[in-house]
Amino acid sequence: MILDYVGVKEINGSLIVLDNVPNATSEEMVTIRLDNGTTRQGRIVQMEGNRVIIQVFEGTRGISLDNTETRLMGRPMELPLSPEILGRIFNGAGRPIDGLGDIFPEKRADINGTPINPVSRVYPQNFINTGISTIDVLMTLIRGQKLPIFSGSGMKHNELAVQIARQAKISDENGSNDFCIVFAAMGVKQDVADYFRRSFDESGVLGRVVMFLNLANDPIIERTLTPRCALTAAEYLAFEEGKHVLVIMTDMTSYCEALREFSSSKGEIPGRKGFPGYLYSDLASLYERAGIVHGKKGSVTQLPILTMPNDDVTHPVPDLTGYITEGQIQLDRGLDASGIYPPVSVLPSLSRLMKDGIGAGFTREDHSAVSNQLFASYSKVMDARSLASVIGEEELSPVDKQYIAFGKLFEAKFVNQGFNDNRTIEQSLDLGWELLTALPRSELDRVDEEMLNKYYEPAKKRVEASEQKENGEKATA
Repeated sequence: MILDYVGVKEINGSLIVLDNVPNATSEEMVTIRLDNGTTRQGRIVQMEGNRVIIQVFEGTRGISLDNTETRLMGRPMELPLSPEILGRIFNGAGRPIDGLGDIFPEKRADINGTPINPVSRVYPQNFINTGISTIDVLMTLIRGQKLPIFSGSGMKHNELAVQIARQAKISDENGSNDFCIVFAAMGVKQDVADYFRRSFDESGVLGRVVMFLNLANDPIIERTLTPRCALTAAEYLAFEEGKHVLVIMTDMTSYCEALREFSSSKGEIPGRKGFPGYLYSDLASLYERAGIVHGKKGSVTQLPILTMPNDDVTHPVPDLTGYITEGQIQLDRGLDASGIYPPVSVLPSLSRLMKDGIGAGFTREDHSAVSNQLFASYSKVMDARSLASVIGEEELSPVDKQYIAFGKLFEAKFVNQGFNDNRTIEQSLDLGWELLTALPRSELDRVDEEMLNKYYEPAKKRVEASEQKENGEKATA
């Protein structure tokens, strides 16, 4: 029997309270009908005996204590799913906003998902090629991994997100047609949302992208649903349609701030910086939806992007994210200010799963060696720069001066990369070896002799030939 409950007991922000509601369930959807005939959607977010607190998605403007009829739907919030969601654009609550009509669903799925049995998880091993040298060589993204990008306000993380979505592909050529992107934007301005939509359309990848756009002026309640809708779509495409899905979510800080505001309106006791005490478990319920399931062809890989308030990596959002995820890609404001794109800060960035997804059979046999050597050499660059700031660059030893020169080349040619520059893993590794020729062979202590003979010496000859060619052209001119 369906019952309509007339009137509400209290109204508090986006929340309404009903008394004497038996048999309600947590997360149950409700329909709210106003006396002017309009309807709104909501869900039960808290229960105290027969009292229920309902979160209204469209806000409580126009709702009074006696002009509403509330009907419990008997089910949680569900997302309509079918293969035709590819190429479509939805709002944060999963409703189409591209003017192409509604989805005719093959099924509907609870947006909260279902936990993956740890026993059924498959260890991630195959890499995803993003076409960006710093990521592919030094902090490789592995299929099934969750690897966040830590950025700062005003930095080029939106451009980086678009470039990765446009260029990313899996290494298995046979499965390249089964690769797709789920893109979720939370709390973005209208011009940023238009930039995402236009960039995907102009680059021709929109047909393999599912977009969820929550704008800054949309209800915060919708913002708390956006990542769950995106991950539900990703799980359907991966585990039922057999696709390899890369989920890009930006900006997770906006999601967490919406969660803080919602928690405050419920009167919950705040934790660090006002965020709810359950922020860790809430983020974990999102991030842990990445992975590969035994017996399923597809995979879900997450690349969440978050902005660090005041560039503070100890802020609760990046701090807790770092505990849950398998590494991070950190952007540097100093590199960004000097015009380097993408401004990836190499030393604090890492991918904890890359060691098992690179090398012979995955990328190339020298990948691990060249990655370790570039990390070690660049850390010595930082030491040399710190010493130069004290005693002056002229007083440095000849080897330290070579490291200073290597650091400039590394940032200018390896880290710095054009927005439309899509490098293969072979091109990135060859470039790494060519840059290492700026250092004496005796300084390359992370690479064995066999690898040096096979890759370092040919790279040195290529660099010398290139320099001779440039000198000849200058002499002719």
